[in-house]
Order: sequence, then C-alpha cells, then structure tokens
Amino acid sequence: MISQYRVHLQTLVLVIFVVHPSRPVCVDVPSETEAVLGKPMKLTCIFCMKREEVKAKTRVDWYYMPTAAEKDIIPEKTHIYKYEDSNAGEVDGPFKGRLAWSGSQDLQDVSILILNVSYNDSGFYECTVLREFEFGFFTPSFSKTKNITLNVKEQATDDTTAIYSEIMMYVLLVFLTFWLLVEMVYCYRKISKSDEQAQDTATNYLAIPSEQKDNPAAPVTE
Repeated sequence: MISQYRVHLQTLVLVIFVVHPSRPVCVDVPSETEAVLGKPMKLTCIFCMKREEVKAKTRVDWYYMPTAAEKDIIPEKTHIYKYEDSNAGEVDGPFKGRLAWSGSQDLQDVSILILNVSYNDSGFYECTVLREFEFGFFTPSFSKTKNITLNVKEQATDDTTAIYSEIMMYVLLVFLTFWLLVEMVYCYRKISKSDEQAQDTATNYLAIPSEQKDNPAAPVTE
C-alpha cells in the first residue's frame, strides 16, 4: 500500500511539472515562398525580443519589387504596407485593398497577408523592422531587414519535406506510446511484487507463536 502511494505521488509531481504553464518562445522561422493563384498568402517576418519586459516602439515597413524583365534594368521598390504607433495600414499602390495585418500582439511577429494572390504578385518582398527601446534617457534602436522571394503558381506542389516530417511525427508518436506502455507494465509488476512481499512478511509474522513474538531470543519449538 505504501509503495502504491509513493508511485501515485511521484506520478502526480511529474504531471504537475509537465503541465506547468510555460512562457511562449519566439522562433524566427523562414517564410513560405510559393503562393497559389487566387489563394491568400502569408509573408512571414519575425523579429524576436530578448527582453520582453522592456518597452519598445516598433515600426514596420513592407516593400515590393517586381521581378526584373531585363537583367540590366533594376525594378523600382514600392512601399506597400506600414505599421507605426499601434496603427497598421496599407499604402496607396498595386496592393491597395489586398493586404491585411497578420502579426502578433507583442509585435515579435510582424507578418502580413496577401489576399487573392495574382500572377503580378510574384517578385521580391522586403520587411524592415525598427525598434526603439526605452531605458530612461537612453533609447537604443535596433533594425532588421528580411527579404522574401515569392513565386505564384496555378496549383500547389507537393512538399516532400512536409510529408517526411508528418511520417516521422507518426513514427515518433507510435514509439512513445509503446515506450509508455512498457513503462506502465513494468511499474505494475514492480508494485505487484512489492505487495506480494509485504503480504508474505505479514503472513510469516502471524504464523510465529505468541511466545516467540514476546521473546524473540527464545528457541523455536516444533
């Protein structure tokens, strides 16, 4: 009974540590570079903050540059979206009415969404983020620029990496389930064995004559 109580207590402590709420982690992931005609497309731009408790002013600018028709001609870069002072908005141009903010509340994710993608949306996108931190009279600033090359296709192509990742996820899930089952069987057998030993000890103790219980040094009479 005591061994079962210890096992249940250890399991409860383990569950508390596993289920304990953790802070979200910022991870800088690359953006998708292939869009499907007529579908929405998210342009991912992430600028992680190492000290989230520090206040900062964030300005985000998105630019678009079409693919050059000729090698010697450099296409013009167009300002298409901006975010500043908690206000996000489109800039007059070819993307007017087709862009939407898709960033996070803490402004570590400053992505945008292109609605109803067309072939003319193929090209180069530039995400520029400027942060000004507030440390009293000292206001340092940091900036980051991320470039994305977008290709628009009529139909989506199969992503072999995603397929392999999904297969590995299911294999890992089956392995962890099997490992958990083995651990449960092992713990159950260990508890059963401990209970049997405790019962045998109690049975042997009850079988000892009362005179020997009172005087353990007395010889055993047959």
